[in-house]
Amino acid sequence: MLRPLAATYGGVMRLRASLYRRGLLRSKRLEGTVISVGNLTVGGTGKTPMVIWLAERLAAEGHRAAILTRGYRGEGQSDARGLPTSDEVALLRERLGPHAQLGVGKDRFATGRTLERHGAKWFILDDGFQHLALARDADVVMLDATAPFGGGRLLPAGRLREPRAALARADVVVITRSEHAPAVEAVARRFTQAPIFYSRTELDAVLRVPALQVALPEMDRTQAKFFAFCGIGNPAAFFDDLVRWGFRLVGRRGFRDHHRYTPADAEELERAAVIAGADAMLCTEKDVFNLRDAGPARLPIYACRIHLSLSDGEGFWRAVLGAVQLHRREAGA
Repeated sequence: MLRPLAATYGGVMRLRASLYRRGLLRSKRLEGTVISVGNLTVGGTGKTPMVIWLAERLAAEGHRAAILTRGYRGEGQSDARGLPTSDEVALLRERLGPHAQLGVGKDRFATGRTLERHGAKWFILDDGFQHLALARDADVVMLDATAPFGGGRLLPAGRLREPRAALARADVVVITRSEHAPAVEAVARRFTQAPIFYSRTELDAVLRVPALQVALPEMDRTQAKFFAFCGIGNPAAFFDDLVRWGFRLVGRRGFRDHHRYTPADAEELERAAVIAGADAMLCTEKDVFNLRDAGPARLPIYACRIHLSLSDGEGFWRAVLGAVQLHRREAGA
């Protein structure tokens, strides 16, 4: 029943991209360098870990990145300092601290101009592949090896935001959650000649919620039984990672992306964990910022702090900088 709507949606997206490509719709350009991180599908593909990787790489080279993000589902929310926030924004602030500045708002160009007046020269456009209103100097596109094209159907019939042919706009493709996915790479090659890299998420630490200051010793981690839960774009991938990292899971529960936990949610999760015989509960670091209204828990809750591990980090970075140089020459910058 949704296929006619998906066909209409696909036609609109193709027309929109064509209008930008032909210059009938104009992208606004910041003076600084813009690196976009995005994907083709609705749901988690590892964009936030990639944003952190890029910001840390820029910091290592002496640049302070300015991250342009909409702050999805953070409208009207602010932190203790009165700054606009959402779970992803809070996570980026927690992880990057003074090494990056965040610009939160729907109009990424206006936000970028404000940051430029404060000295910003390098920008990371979070979830930017479809945000064609802002010109970029490199397009990094993430494909999840477990579901790279969202079942092959466009919204609302499937999870594709754009037709697969949109990969032609990519400057660099990163296949996530895999070290080798020849079938995915073969399909991607039908639509793009961009260099393709691989990445996986790796565990840094297991931290006690809510302060995230006390790490669980590895010996305790390997012996304990956990009930896992999360509210992210791809819960199954998180649970699979936990098994790969050696956690003993006695139960699991997934929620929709950006889910804000209520006291009733917390009570239900804890009840299920106790029934399953869990010693503790386990979630993602992003979930921590959505647990604030859930109230105290009797069972300890831990969060997994992760990082993105690229198969060829130096080659990836050279590909990004190569795309930047090419696009800036074409733009006359």
